[in-house]
Amino acid sequence: MTINQLSIFIENRSGTLVKVLQVLKQSNIQLISCTIADTAEYGILRLICAEPTRAYEELKAAGVAVALSDVFAIELDNEPGRGADAISTFSDAGISIVYLYSFMLAGKGILVFRTDDAEKAKDTIRKNNLKVITEKELETLV
Repeated sequence: MTINQLSIFIENRSGTLVKVLQVLKQSNIQLISCTIADTAEYGILRLICAEPTRAYEELKAAGVAVALSDVFAIELDNEPGRGADAISTFSDAGISIVYLYSFMLAGKGILVFRTDDAEKAKDTIRKNNLKVITEKELETLV
């Protein structure tokens, strides 16, 4: 019910992001989505890609500080307000969103997020018949 996301620690200096992207490029790994949360000193690059386990191994081998974690990915119809509806479903269930980002892929909205209660989130997804995206589905949409 979850997908793998890479979280990469990068310093806020020239060349650190390029190193990560070059490793993925040289490994022929397709990047699907990414976001950077930053402070004055460093950033956390969160990304979804094809072959996340192989990407993790390649980045580790290149000396990049990377972690592999599970996040939820929900498919939304491409209509205004669908993201708000989805987040309201979790909020109404008493589930907090730790972080979230979204993107469009093949005409569908993809909402990627982490919650404070994964088990409760899984139950909420099932009860509300939300469309979960798997890694295989993401790769076929790219």
